[in-house]
Amino acid sequence: EVIEKIFNEQGMKVHYKIGTMIEVPRAAITADEIAREAEFFSFGTNDLTQMTCGFSRDDAASFLGHYVNDTDKQFYDYDPFATIDIAGVGKLVDMAAKLGRSTNPNIKLGICGEHGGDPKTIAFCDNVGLDYVSCSPFRVPIARLAAAQASIAAKKAK
Repeated sequence: EVIEKIFNEQGMKVHYKIGTMIEVPRAAITADEIAREAEFFSFGTNDLTQMTCGFSRDDAASFLGHYVNDTDKQFYDYDPFATIDIAGVGKLVDMAAKLGRSTNPNIKLGICGEHGGDPKTIAFCDNVGLDYVSCSPFRVPIARLAAAQASIAAKKAK
């Protein structure tokens, strides 16, 4: 209503969609409620990773290598800020996608941030049925190739 009022006052019309960033675990957990009002979700996986794991990507470089590379302490297969942590953040994304679509089957779902240019993350996104990835311009060629490969792999698996 407010947007339409402003458009009428200004004598203009802009096509828009109402959506939200899913950047905190609570938003993922309550995605079914949010989807009643949203036309899209964009999962901000950098912030969602920080909030889920409880550490800042700015500080993580000083200790994260011990949990990725050290076989005695290995907690992650990959740096969770480079490749999505499927067991943690990925589970939240998958759950939120299912919850969102349970109340809004037409909602568009995607991710944005550095994960959007990572081939393993793109394959994950395809597997859970996300509609798009968004990434920085220099990652677009890699992202397009990874999306095509994920799509081909999914068709072969059927």
